[in-house]
Amino acid sequence: MMSDILITHIHKLVQVREQTQGVVSGAAMRVLPELENAYLLISKGVITDFGLMDNLSSGIKAATTLNASGRLVLPSFVDSHTHLVFAATREEEFVMKLKGATYQEIAAAGGGILNSARKLQLATEDELFEKALTRVAEIISTGTGAVEIKSGYGLTTKDELKMLRVARRLGEQTPLTVKTTLLGAHAVPKDKSKEHYIEEVINEMIPAAAEQNLADYIDVFCEAGFFSPDETERIVEAGKQHGLVPRLHANQLGRSGGVQVGVKTKAISVDHLENIGTEEIEALKGSSTMPVSLPGAAFFLGLPFTPARQLIDAGLPLAIATDYNPGSAPGGSMPFNISLACMKMRMLPEEAINAATINTAYTLNLLQSHASITKGKVANVFITKPMRSVAAIPYGYSNNPVSQVILNGKLITENK
Repeated sequence: MMSDILITHIHKLVQVREQTQGVVSGAAMRVLPELENAYLLISKGVITDFGLMDNLSSGIKAATTLNASGRLVLPSFVDSHTHLVFAATREEEFVMKLKGATYQEIAAAGGGILNSARKLQLATEDELFEKALTRVAEIISTGTGAVEIKSGYGLTTKDELKMLRVARRLGEQTPLTVKTTLLGAHAVPKDKSKEHYIEEVINEMIPAAAEQNLADYIDVFCEAGFFSPDETERIVEAGKQHGLVPRLHANQLGRSGGVQVGVKTKAISVDHLENIGTEEIEALKGSSTMPVSLPGAAFFLGLPFTPARQLIDAGLPLAIATDYNPGSAPGGSMPFNISLACMKMRMLPEEAINAATINTAYTLNLLQSHASITKGKVANVFITKPMRSVAAIPYGYSNNPVSQVILNGKLITENK
């Protein structure tokens, strides 16, 4: 039997699931199935076999054999919340923040989302694509194999569609699995009233994105000073009419009502959750809406961290994503966000790995094809540098734990 890649002598093969399951919730988030001294076989882009080295047939041959002695093998991370396509960084606002300016004050001074929008409107699609390629290489090298990319820095129909086209192109021309989200309702342009802009989002932006098959999801920044729960619901319901699944920015800057409107509209996820309490946790119980924490944004902005223990101890699932963007989370490392989840949110390493694989995959409708070591799933995996257990990933918070990356069954990168 000739296969493409055979990984042998794996110290621990992590997130092994014989069958694809649903989300991981509550106490089950502590369970992370592993095989010690294992092998993994990859053929034609998918996982075809795995097991203990003692059971590896001598008849199995592969074009490439990798020895993972002393190393872990994990399914690639699924980053379910990013703003990966943008025109320029915003380090000048970082300095303003260091001088004491708040997120809202920076936005009021013409910074924030509107700053990114001005720069993006001047950039061509090719320029945006080339800049995004650097970020794609960055996140692949730190273990991400599937990613969600939002629009939201265009704030005109033409420029929002431009962003979505770039995101789709990244999915077509790089090894990443990419899902796209229309976030036209990210902020209100200076030259339009809120009502006029909402009408543009509903009557122009959403129909065009759906007709051109540029978006899988619809998102709204549901926060005081941006879009209210009623406005969010109105926009989301318009998106649903065009086949776009809702996922929402909720409860980042305050108790915005975003979680409740997310549950009401059957959003697949509500993301951020820096400011939630018992009311929001109760609303999430019994729903199909995944709570998603973005610890890198809380870290960068100095906000409270999502109360992970309260959510998990209430029997709920939790996901972790990066929020990679130029203003509030200028980095796309899932391992660093896992470290923050453990150190600042008191999550166990096993909980954090489940949150960054299975639970994020659920929000991107990728659970049947990604995020676990399961026969028949896409062969998106990475081999770590030498380490004894998954606890070494959050423990070494400044280190990139990834040694070799395999995406779609092909060896993509090696970190020396």
